[in-house]
Formats: sequence, structure tokens, C-alpha cells
Amino acid sequence: MSLSPQSFGSTGERRLQKHLGSSDRANRFYDQQVRACLTTEMREFIGRQSMVFLATADSHGECDASFRAGPPGFVHVLDERTLAYPEFRGNGVLASAGNMTENPHLGMLFVDFTHDHVGLHVNGTAHLYSDVELRSSHPGLPTDVAPGRGPEMWVHLTVEEAYIHCSKYIPHLVPGARVAPAADRPRDADYFTGSPAAPAAWRP
Repeated sequence: MSLSPQSFGSTGERRLQKHLGSSDRANRFYDQQVRACLTTEMREFIGRQSMVFLATADSHGECDASFRAGPPGFVHVLDERTLAYPEFRGNGVLASAGNMTENPHLGMLFVDFTHDHVGLHVNGTAHLYSDVELRSSHPGLPTDVAPGRGPEMWVHLTVEEAYIHCSKYIPHLVPGARVAPAADRPRDADYFTGSPAAPAAWRP
């Protein structure tokens, strides 16, 4: 299903765009870069990542930012509209998962700091499942999710929008990492869309 640029963006975004005169640029970004499901390039990118940043909020809008890491591909792409990742035993606070029980909206940011220096935002609705519950509907999930660690639960995300975080805002953290992208690396405007697009207005 093809969505119009007007299908994306919050009321606050639209209000500020109008105030600052960036509505046309924002609409080009929504049209060219924001997707309601994961493209092939997005799915492959997630499958290579070993970390993700999380954004959650409780029912009062109090926010929390967190971080998850695991073997490459520990966030599993179940299909173009669905992700799942394991929650392992930690300090017992369960801040992110607790927020999801009150407010299921979850923002995920994957960042490649070392290879292509590009990021991917994935936003959607999260639900918590036990290992047994999720495997009953997705028996193909790996059993050895991380060496010596079993999930206490799984976070299952229904994707609502996904879009690029462009490379110019991503620092080069590895000494000696290349400054310029490799010649065969798609330009940012094409990285997750799979086809050439006109230059877009990036948002950090």
C-alpha cells in the first residue's frame, strides 16, 4: 500500500515545519525516504547490526532511552512489518519493558558507526511475549540467541514507519575508519530505498 507524505509526521512536526518554512523539504523526505514497512535493504541492514538504541515512554509521557546489544542480527526480522528482539536478565528494573506495558509505542535507532556510517529509525507498536508464546507463532526463531543466555521475554514490534538517519550526523568512532564511503556504497538518498531518488532533506 502506498501512503502519501501526509500520512507521516506528527502534529508537532507539521507545526514547526510550517513555522520554519521547511514543509516542502519535509514532504520530499516523507515521500522519498519514509516507509510504512521495511524495504529489502532495511531488513538486510538490521540483520547485520549488533546494537540498537530504544526510546520508550510511560502512560504519562515520561521518557526513557536505553540500549540493547547482541550478536549481529539479534534483532530478528520476522517479515517486512515485524521485528522481535530478546530481553535478557538484567538488573530487574525493566524500565523499557515496563514502559511498553503502559504505552506500547517504541522507537528503535540502529546505527552503523564502523562501516557505512548510516542509521535506520524504526517506529511501531510493541508487545511483550514469553519465549514459549512467541515461538508458538514463530518456530523459526533461533534457540541459541546469545551464548549462555536465554531470553526472559521477547519484544515484538509491529512496524509503522522506517526511515534513514543520514551519514553526515554519524561520528567515525573506530580509529582509521574511512572518512568517505566506499565507491560501491549507495548514496544516502538511495541507501534504504533500493532505487535512485532526488536529493532529500534529511532530519537528524
